[in-house]
Amino acid sequence: MGLFDRFKKQEKGQEFFVVAGLGNPGRQYADTKHNVGFQVIDKLAEKYGIVVEKEKQKALIGDGMIRNRRVLLVKPQTFMNLSGESIREIVNFYKIPQENFVVIYDDTSMPAGQIRLREKGSHGGHNGIRNIIQQMGTDVFNRVKVGIGEKPNGWDLADYVLAKFAEDDLPLMEEGMEQAVQAVELILSRGMADAMNRMNRRPQKAKKPREERNEQTPLETEETDK
Repeated sequence: MGLFDRFKKQEKGQEFFVVAGLGNPGRQYADTKHNVGFQVIDKLAEKYGIVVEKEKQKALIGDGMIRNRRVLLVKPQTFMNLSGESIREIVNFYKIPQENFVVIYDDTSMPAGQIRLREKGSHGGHNGIRNIIQQMGTDVFNRVKVGIGEKPNGWDLADYVLAKFAEDDLPLMEEGMEQAVQAVELILSRGMADAMNRMNRRPQKAKKPREERNEQTPLETEETDK
């Protein structure tokens, strides 16, 4: 039985959410690709006036309100590969059900700044998510993935994710992290299904002006995420 299963029948009082961003502690890792999760937590904390400084359950945490929901913002301090140890302790202590738990982290399978929301899935080679799955006993939990770009040929994966972003990628990453903040707000206010429907759409292709269309050519349909 996974850890979340213990809390499915708990009585609900005020809803309590845990939003965890993954990263590595220490100044030397602050601006690296692998710390995107921490950076999104910092943006949420700044926007909503939440101080994420209390040390508890092997993490830095901050308690506050986002979109009329009580939220615990979490930055595990166990280093990335052991993120699940901290997450398990927090979820266990606060008895958080699966639908009230969100993890934010970097993803090398997507272009820099692109985001994707998921309710479940494998770790995809991400060691932080791998450890969370191992510790929680389930791969069913809400995720906000932020693309950091694919590893170039010849690079070691560890070297790539622990490197800083190229200057050209910084505007894309800033936009992506702001979208991740919006995704968390939607999850809290409207639920995961609605948030996925709104945030997982691919950019739509520009349509030609009506007068330039060939009347005998069927109109292109807009591309949607499957």
